[in-house]
Amino acid sequence: VQLQASGGGLVQAGASLRLSCAASGLAFTNYNMGWFRRAPGKEREFVATARRWSSKTNYADSVKGRFTISRDNDQNTVYLQMSSLRPEDTAVYYCAAGQNNGFELTVDYGYWGQGTLVTVSS
Repeated sequence: VQLQASGGGLVQAGASLRLSCAASGLAFTNYNMGWFRRAPGKEREFVATARRWSSKTNYADSVKGRFTISRDNDQNTVYLQMSSLRPEDTAVYYCAAGQNNGFELTVDYGYWGQGTLVTVSS
């Protein structure tokens, strides 16, 4: 299984950015696809998930209304559209795939990508 995240970069506050995560080696539709992030000096935290077998999505309160997760099951890719970015969104963003009924904890995901750095300047 490989999860290849891309799309990170340096942007100014208020800008938008789209992250992509291409998955291979797994039955994509059978997995919840999540995004997590780790800010400097902090623990890895849940950002969003696109649930398996449905169009349901879930978000951390800190990103609701600003971030949108989507998945393309034909392309085995999950996206994270980030808008109105803030300096506190600065982090390494990781995509993950999991098959647990839960979806907000790191232990709910068995496969992880390598991370892509997002830096938001004020």
